[in-house]
Amino acid sequence: MQKRQRKRIGQILKEMDVITEADVQEILQQQSTNGGLFGELCIRAKLCDEDTLSFALGAQFGLEHVNLDEMEVPIDVLDLIDIRIVESYNIIPVDYDPDENRVTVAVTDPSQSIYVQDELRMLLSVEVEIALTSPSCFRRAVDKYYAGKKSETIDDIMSKEQSDLFSDASRESVTDTSIDDPNAAPVVKLLNMVLLQAIKDKASDVHLEPFDGEFRVRYRIDGVLYEMEPPPAHLASALTSRVKVMSKLDIAETRLPQDGRIEITIRGRPIDLRVSTLPTMFGESVVLRVLDRANVNLELAEIGLRPRDLELVQTIIKKPNGIILVTGPTGSGKTTTLYSALNYLNEDDVKIITTEDPVEYDLPGICQCPIMDEIGVTYAACLRSILRQDPDIILVGEVRDLETAQIAVQASLTGHIVLTTLHTNDAPSAVTRLLDLGVDNFLIAATLEAIVAQRLVRKICLNCRTPYQPGEEELYELGLSPADVEGKEFYFGEGCRDCNGTGYSGRTALFEIMICEEQVRQMIMEDHSTAQLRELAIGAAGMRTLRDTGLLAIYDGTTTIEEVVKETILTT
Repeated sequence: MQKRQRKRIGQILKEMDVITEADVQEILQQQSTNGGLFGELCIRAKLCDEDTLSFALGAQFGLEHVNLDEMEVPIDVLDLIDIRIVESYNIIPVDYDPDENRVTVAVTDPSQSIYVQDELRMLLSVEVEIALTSPSCFRRAVDKYYAGKKSETIDDIMSKEQSDLFSDASRESVTDTSIDDPNAAPVVKLLNMVLLQAIKDKASDVHLEPFDGEFRVRYRIDGVLYEMEPPPAHLASALTSRVKVMSKLDIAETRLPQDGRIEITIRGRPIDLRVSTLPTMFGESVVLRVLDRANVNLELAEIGLRPRDLELVQTIIKKPNGIILVTGPTGSGKTTTLYSALNYLNEDDVKIITTEDPVEYDLPGICQCPIMDEIGVTYAACLRSILRQDPDIILVGEVRDLETAQIAVQASLTGHIVLTTLHTNDAPSAVTRLLDLGVDNFLIAATLEAIVAQRLVRKICLNCRTPYQPGEEELYELGLSPADVEGKEFYFGEGCRDCNGTGYSGRTALFEIMICEEQVRQMIMEDHSTAQLRELAIGAAGMRTLRDTGLLAIYDGTTTIEEVVKETILTT
């Protein structure tokens, strides 16, 4: 069946006797020269106003047009949708039919109507009908109806719900089956609000933690955990079950850890939630890792590398063969660095294959293989198969054992670039770690091209960044004296609305790059200590340590003394 073509907006405006054919041709000429939307160009040329264009767009998309200035929306209809959802989706409720459990919401962009309809249906557990209004009309309505209103809190949700879930009887007994219903409307609404707030605040993780007599909700934002307003303890089981239902886990199994995945869409962008459950004394602890591609910049030039280091990394990863190690603790941004490197290398004439546990982001044009230990798909097993797939570049999520390390070495010796990670404190320590795994000195020396150690530090909020003079005690923590920092500027964040009073907004990486030059290879062959390797890398090869990179970030006004001291150590 042939898809029905929508009428062009110019044709509709002509049929409404708003514009003429000459106007259409003139606007099309402007559009071909300068670009822009036909309707917006008509408004700019004063051929029509916003309301007329909105009415025409409604006719084009088959949506009812509403003039919010000419109607009064009842309070009970406005209360159906929290202001947080109004702000996130740019919608406003205008009508509600209780018999059909259907709410009508007005939007300003008809092209977004389908996804708004689907997502609101999931968030609110109601049928949703879309109407169209003009942007100026919408702004006036939001100012009129929602001025001074706060987002709905967990307590607000609880006070409004009169279901058995929140009855006194259910509060008295945590074994009452009613509170374990994962599909109960209050539970669905509460969890949706928790997730929506986490994504809005750009949290990387959501922690749902049951304790004796309380149930904590915490968000990890920029690497720091913040406690949110806690839901009542008797809801722990219901919320946990709801998460397990959404992630297709076994809700009857509460004695074993489980891992799952939830795929949701917020404002048209897909978001993955990696779910991990862990049995504890007072119930299951749940952690949801938020993987939002929109908040991750995979441009190599944007991850925090200083100009000299950026050129160095770009040169290293373009070598024809060898192993490049990225080291650091869990949560230090190693995967983002590796993905950025692959993104930089990803060309039509290059075959890239990765093996990861798990695959965190889908990278177009790159073959990504997830590790599944339970069925024998290990790093070592994957690597053997990958070598038969004719790759140019291989990414191994982590070198965990001797077998994986040996196959990575073999791959690099046969003309492949291998990117992988290790858990070590700094770059020179990676050599010792490989030796501990059982890799021979001569193989490390022959294949290792570079080691990149990294840490993440919080960036000072630009909106409230303030200069100050640090005291001697702060400088002592950096290993500096007042004379060392004469003429240098230091900053901190006072805290503002933009950064939720923390003084920080976002994170950047600090890097330590050790190039395996001939002298370094010789020292590896002769089994020199980590301290000796570090001394050579700093002196002869010009390696900048994590602490030195941190000092430069402080002097740039990017981060604070506190962050650098927390994430790096002073090396001698």
